[in-house]
Amino acid sequence: MTTLVFVHGWSVTSTATYGQMPQQLQQRAAAAGISITLADIWLSEYVSFDDSVTMGDLVRAFDHALRDLHLLDASVACVTHSTGGPVVREWLRAQRDKPGCYSTIRLTHLVMLAPANFGSALAQLGKSTLGRLKAWFSGVEPGQRILDWLELGSSESLALNLDRIHSPDPTASGQYLFVLIGDRPDRSLYDHLNSYTGEDGSDGVVRIAAANLNARHAVLALQRSAADGVVDALSLNQQQGPRCAFKLIADAAHSGDARGILASAASATVEAILRCLQVRSAGDYSALCDAFDGENSLRDADKVELEPAGPFAPRVHIHDPRSLVIVRLADEAGEPLTGTGVLFTAGAQASPDLMPDGFMLDRQANSKNPATISLFLNHALLAGDARVADPRNSRRTLRPAMASHRPYGASMQPVDLSGLVHHALAKSAADDDLLDMLGPHQTTVLDVVLPRKIHEGVFRLTQNLTPEDFSRPVAGPVIG
Repeated sequence: MTTLVFVHGWSVTSTATYGQMPQQLQQRAAAAGISITLADIWLSEYVSFDDSVTMGDLVRAFDHALRDLHLLDASVACVTHSTGGPVVREWLRAQRDKPGCYSTIRLTHLVMLAPANFGSALAQLGKSTLGRLKAWFSGVEPGQRILDWLELGSSESLALNLDRIHSPDPTASGQYLFVLIGDRPDRSLYDHLNSYTGEDGSDGVVRIAAANLNARHAVLALQRSAADGVVDALSLNQQQGPRCAFKLIADAAHSGDARGILASAASATVEAILRCLQVRSAGDYSALCDAFDGENSLRDADKVELEPAGPFAPRVHIHDPRSLVIVRLADEAGEPLTGTGVLFTAGAQASPDLMPDGFMLDRQANSKNPATISLFLNHALLAGDARVADPRNSRRTLRPAMASHRPYGASMQPVDLSGLVHHALAKSAADDDLLDMLGPHQTTVLDVVLPRKIHEGVFRLTQNLTPEDFSRPVAGPVIG
């Protein structure tokens, strides 16, 4: 067995965070036919709670720490938690892009537990006054630069994830990536001042879709330019990234001694990690992906959670698959379109009034890039869903069958609809259905690109040698 390195998440200050996971993994590996000795296991201690530390700093320091191991076979496997996943992925990209600056140590397996691959909705709150006060009482800084990376829709996280989507499948070169995440928050850790800690579709910190590396990049760009006063049509193009083994760990949460996916050393988590470490070929990997998909389908079919509420009736949670859509609004020159409205529509009538009730669960604009907006959507309601029965009495209905309202579209409403240079109303083409770009428990990066309407009056030539005032230019027609 190759050397196994554990990499923790953001704001950790003690290796106690790993709990009994390394020991449990080592003890149960022999039964699975994997040889792991204590000499093979290394625990990371990296600093993310210093405001001056950046993701790039962590990557360079991680590479240096690996060199110090003096590995006999120059290979390593990693088990990461939360932010540890992006740290190692950024290192892999740095290895590829700057081969002269980074080691040639080969990563064989990357098993990510609850990775914040596309960030976390909590990152914005971690940078707030409340987050700073909490960090101050703990004697550490919030880790501002790492939180910038972790904020939903950050340019850094999008660069990493778009790179993966448009890159070759790493499986072909013998590198295997896995994502394991709990399927619900730990209700006992709910923070009444922060509803994200109890958000369904997450593990209490990271949304399931934001962890999953089975992701898409979609682009809505000009299909045809319309005459003045008529709406431009935008066509949809998309690319699916390489397949990634993805598994939901039933009843596990992001953190906590009782149900945390790492510290609790839950039997299901250890078993899943061992299954990942046994992959030795592309065929093995594909088979495990299929197996995980089947197990996830069974979990999705059994999606009702009844949360005890003391003397009152239990709170009902329906764990529908969610989709995360990170929308970047810009024009063809790359100018961000802050303030542009995006309205979703449904049905042949392309009406916003036909969108299913409750489909939009949350929206969050990136604090540094306000034209980048993360939308959390209920995929089951958009796609249509069967009746949800009460597990206490199958004859009772918790939610009736929901019909899909396809096709779905979107209309863009810029704030500048006139002037020498402006943007026009636009909508997705009638023959495109935006549901096609969404996957259950998955993230889609959607670039909406509007054309700039540049009028002839911006630049004219004249042969009139008599001085002429053009301080009030006539706009003229839009140039082609």
